[in-house]
Amino acid sequence: MTDIQVIGGGLAGSEAAWQLAEAGLRVRLSEMRGGADSTPAHHTDGLSELVCSNSFRSDDAENNAVGLIHQEMRALGSLILREGDRHRVPAGSALAVDRDGFSQGVTAALAAHPNVEIVRERVDALPEGSAIIATGPLTAPLLADAIAAETGRDALAFFDAIAPIVHHDSIDMEVAWKAARWDKGGNDYINCPMDKDQYHAFVAGLIDGEKTEYKGWEDVPYFEGCMPIEVMAERGPETLRFGPMKGVGLDNPRTGRWPYACVQLRQDNASGTLWNIVGFQTKLKHAEQVRLFRTIPGLEKAEFARLGGLHRNTFLRSPELLDPELRLKSRPAIRFAGQVTGCEGYVESAAIGLLAGRFAAAELTGRTLAPPPPETALGALLGHITGGAVAETYQPMNVNFGLFPPIPGRTKKADRKRMYTDRARAALDGWLQSSG
Repeated sequence: MTDIQVIGGGLAGSEAAWQLAEAGLRVRLSEMRGGADSTPAHHTDGLSELVCSNSFRSDDAENNAVGLIHQEMRALGSLILREGDRHRVPAGSALAVDRDGFSQGVTAALAAHPNVEIVRERVDALPEGSAIIATGPLTAPLLADAIAAETGRDALAFFDAIAPIVHHDSIDMEVAWKAARWDKGGNDYINCPMDKDQYHAFVAGLIDGEKTEYKGWEDVPYFEGCMPIEVMAERGPETLRFGPMKGVGLDNPRTGRWPYACVQLRQDNASGTLWNIVGFQTKLKHAEQVRLFRTIPGLEKAEFARLGGLHRNTFLRSPELLDPELRLKSRPAIRFAGQVTGCEGYVESAAIGLLAGRFAAAELTGRTLAPPPPETALGALLGHITGGAVAETYQPMNVNFGLFPPIPGRTKKADRKRMYTDRARAALDGWLQSSG
């Protein structure tokens, strides 16, 4: 006997299932990977599989909105943050994780929970009973069609790209060096310096390189947070020097100077054998990636564990379709969670999964749960998704202080972030006390 079905075993679905199960409800967690199906972006059948190590970004809860949402999720018993903390790898002030260990930890926790049944199945139609749909940005076509038929609108779509991963022992550390920008957070990045000529030759190679083309998708916009590096290069020859390839704050120990440009790599697994190239999402063809990325100083003999790729993402026009508790207005027994709602990022997806699970648990046990206050990171993100954004121009959004209610009165810019976080903690405490 099942109380509720959760469709999708990514971070949002896994978190929602955990919250429901911890509330005493019996959950059927449906995940198509591990059966006859997979997706273009996944490589395993593990729950909550990640495609890069620094997926949780900053863990600074004093000055950063994503660090604040980490703190709030921990306070609410998040499985995703628990396993993220357990499988943490060095990344300065960021929360980066061993991807395989993290996924295995989430999978094991849910498989062992007496209230969770994991079923490897593809769901092609909207369920009749209570459900949370957390199928992510790669929702299977038949279910996407069913959602579109129910809502009366097609899902919006955008491109998303993933960055390549390099074997550490193929990096030339006689050229590259380990350091963090401005020496903050430890020597957690590998830095590959470029002079002016090397940089401009590299930019030309990005622009001229052979790309994967998806002619049927050419009118779909890119999400700014996952912009392919060659698309950034096309915006101007200096764009990358002020983006993912900036050399500012990185003292090259061999010259004592900042490089003209710099490529950074970040640890991708606990053992440190794999490193991903920061900001190098790309739609270059694989052979072109190998040729061009080996022109980067220090990566001349690079061996790649994974090359970059491109896939299509879809999401709902959520401000128009979902109510403040993430219920589909036309079918209130169905909630949506995760990236399919239009939030961007693994942390944000898990956060919305957490809220969907708690809203559903309260409803199914005869209780009422008010949404978290808009002064909290959780409440600010939820409010943006369910009504704060303009539906016609709705685009994926990471949590940020711009979603929060403004701090009243005149304040110093240097003090504002701390004021946001202090206010958020007080608001969360009040909400927890009032909601039990």
